[in-house]
Amino acid sequence: MDRNEGLSEFLRARRAAMDPERAGLHALAPRRVPGLRREELAALAGVSVDYYTRLEQGRPITPSDSVLDALANALGLDPAERSYLHAVARPPAAGRRRRTPRAAQKVRPGIHALLARLEDTPAVVLGRRSDILVTNRMARALLADFDAIPVRDRNATRWIVLDEAARSLFGDGWENVASEFVGTLRMDAARHPDDTRTAELVGELAMKSEPFRRWWAGQKVVQFSHHTKHLHHPVVGRLTLRTETLAFPGDPDQTLLAFLADPGSPSDEALTLLSAWAAGHEGQGAGGDGGNPARTAPRP
Repeated sequence: MDRNEGLSEFLRARRAAMDPERAGLHALAPRRVPGLRREELAALAGVSVDYYTRLEQGRPITPSDSVLDALANALGLDPAERSYLHAVARPPAAGRRRRTPRAAQKVRPGIHALLARLEDTPAVVLGRRSDILVTNRMARALLADFDAIPVRDRNATRWIVLDEAARSLFGDGWENVASEFVGTLRMDAARHPDDTRTAELVGELAMKSEPFRRWWAGQKVVQFSHHTKHLHHPVVGRLTLRTETLAFPGDPDQTLLAFLADPGSPSDEALTLLSAWAAGHEGQGAGGDGGNPARTAPRP
C-alpha cells in the first residue's frame, strides 16, 4: 500500500507549529526544534508513541474517528483543519479512485437567476478548486473581467496569486486573502485527491509563485466563511466589504461568494458609483482591458 504523504505532512507541520507552553508543557531546557515532540503529542492525544509515529510516517493504517478527534484536540485544530484531518487520513484506495474525467460543473438556472437579482451586489459562484463558474456584472466590475479569460484559466486562486491587478486591488491585505484561497485549495485537494486538474493547478502555481510554495508547505487549511476585506479599486477608491459565502444544498462543490457593504457607509456609496460606472462599461472589469459579453461555460 502507498504511504499517506498528505497525513504525514499535515501532522508534522501542525506538530511543529504547536506552542509547548500553550499545550501546558514547560520545558526545563531550550528546545532544539520548534513545536512538540512526538512523545508529547502522543501523550496529549492518549495514543502510544509507536502508533503516532507510524501515522506521522504515513504508514498505510486507518485511524478511527476517536483517534483523529483526539489528535485534533491535542493539536488545537479549528473546524476546517479537523475536516481536513479526517479527509486526508482516509484517502480513496488507489483501485477505487475515479479514472475518468469528472462531469462538467454546471450552474443550475435558479442560481443564474439569483445572481441576476443581485445586480448591485458583486457575486461569484466558485466550483471545484475555486474555478470561477459564473459572475455577475458587479463582480466583473469590482474584481476583474473574468469573462475575458479563457474558460480553462478562470480560477480564483490562480487569479489572486498570479495577477498583479489582484495584488494591487487587495493592497496590504493581499497576502491574507491569497493565503486563504490557497488554504481552500488544499481543502479541495483533500476532498478530491484523484482530481488531475487540481494537481495541475498546484503544480503551475508552485512553479510560478514563491509565496504559493511557502503557503502550500505551511499546510494552511481554510473553509470559505465570512470575512472583512479592504480593497483599493482603480475607479471608486477604497472599499471595506464583508464577504459572505453560501453553499448550495445538494452540490457541495459550488459556493456563492458575495461582497457586501454596510448600508449607508462610504463603501455602500462607492458600490453605487461602481454600479453606475459598470452600466456604461459592460465587459470591462477592474483590470480594464475589456472583454466579451457575460457568459458562462461548464467546468470539468
